[in-house]
Amino acid sequence: MDGLDTETKLKIYTLIVNRYKDFVNKNEERSVSEIRQRVSPYDDYVKQFRDRLIEDLQPYNYDKHFFSAVQKILVYVRNLKTFRNAVTFWMDFKDIADVGAASIMDKAILMAALFRALDSKDVKVMVTKSGKTYVGFSWNGELYLILPDTGSMLTGSDATNGLAEDPVSYAFSDLFYESYEEE
Repeated sequence: MDGLDTETKLKIYTLIVNRYKDFVNKNEERSVSEIRQRVSPYDDYVKQFRDRLIEDLQPYNYDKHFFSAVQKILVYVRNLKTFRNAVTFWMDFKDIADVGAASIMDKAILMAALFRALDSKDVKVMVTKSGKTYVGFSWNGELYLILPDTGSMLTGSDATNGLAEDPVSYAFSDLFYESYEEE
């Protein structure tokens, strides 16, 4: 598409995506199990990222260093652009780093995988009834909720009140999946 201005290229790419949207959506479908596997702390990219995060926190100790590492992850996430897709599309963690952008869910899954790699056992990606996505974890007896799109964090009563007003519909990590919907 040499010789075309950016706006024209964007229009053409939009036409292509819209034409093949159903095909892409079908091929990007993931089972609950496949999505949970993305939170794995054993992913090579996640392990390398974790190692870079904690290189100045050696020897790493969860009780002493976890929250410092969380702060570093939040800085990284805040620097990623957020986009909403017209089609279902999952990004690998390396793709997120290369592009510098991700969907809210991809950001949430990346954060949860990193927290798991930092020894958080109870981290989970949570989706509320209104569709809002959080990454939640407890540390030192306190509940923390992170909004992946902004990297902002809620704690204590702000976190619990937010979930009371908009309850969790489902939550997951690599270790579990919970649905809170009535069947």
